[in-house]
Amino acid sequence: MRMTPWRWYLDAWHNYVEFEGRSSRPAYWYFALVNLIVFGMCLFLDVALFRLSGGVPVLTVLYVLATVIPGLSLAVRRLHDTGRSGWWLLVEVVPVVGQLVLLLFLVSASQPGDNRYGPTPTATRETPPL
Repeated sequence: MRMTPWRWYLDAWHNYVEFEGRSSRPAYWYFALVNLIVFGMCLFLDVALFRLSGGVPVLTVLYVLATVIPGLSLAVRRLHDTGRSGWWLLVEVVPVVGQLVLLLFLVSASQPGDNRYGPTPTATRETPPL
């Protein structure tokens, strides 16, 4: 089965409680792409349907709250894929430098072969062409 961006997105939702193991770069970045699109759609609907003028964008807030756990678990598994602990997510609290370091970790190549977090994710699932 060929993985599409939408299937990568749904895969993250199906594995939202799984903080162990590894996730590939495509799994993380396709989730991020679809997540950004859905976020934009929620924001558009909030403005178009509810004509927000200083109010709270209810749909957008609910969507963001719903995606916190799936996004965190996927980020932890992505860090595992690079051979790093999930605790490296905490580097994000350091202004600017922390976010850049985390971005560098998330875009870096997967550690080849098995590592202490499990087998390589491409061994169990087909990856879409980049």
